[in-house]
Amino acid sequence: MNLEDARNLQDYNSWANARTLNSVAALTPEQFARDLGSSFKSVRDTLVHVMGAEWVWLQRLQGKAPTGLPPAAEFPTLASVSDRWKDVAHAWQNYTDTLSPADLETVIRYKNTQGIESANPVWQILQHKTNHSTYHRGQITTMLRQLGAEAVSTDLIRFYRERATSPR
Repeated sequence: MNLEDARNLQDYNSWANARTLNSVAALTPEQFARDLGSSFKSVRDTLVHVMGAEWVWLQRLQGKAPTGLPPAAEFPTLASVSDRWKDVAHAWQNYTDTLSPADLETVIRYKNTQGIESANPVWQILQHKTNHSTYHRGQITTMLRQLGAEAVSTDLIRFYRERATSPR
């Protein structure tokens, strides 16, 4: 992975997260928190999981040692999730903007949320973070359809197509 790839991946992830949050805005508060029997029971819980995981990975990259993800109960509304996510997204953007080629190869040692020690180079963490978020955005798409709401495409190719036609 090179710096351009890392930054494109971050831009894509932010774009896809924003599209997902916008699509969720059509839900009622009851729909937002309804237990749909997914791996994270509701749209809210899934959004909080994604946002929280992105925060945890950034903390690890910054040399901190979070022991868990923020609990979904701390985010009762879409606005509360969105507000926190804006901060996380901004911090990720700042992080990727300041990366050097050598940084991508730096191995980060950390403990996962179960306390198990692991180590990965930064470039793998960046790929994992985006892949993890993509997986759960797909779950949110299914939940939105179950709730009768319109889901939006967050396909990577759509991002590239929109980027190609947008002024920078």
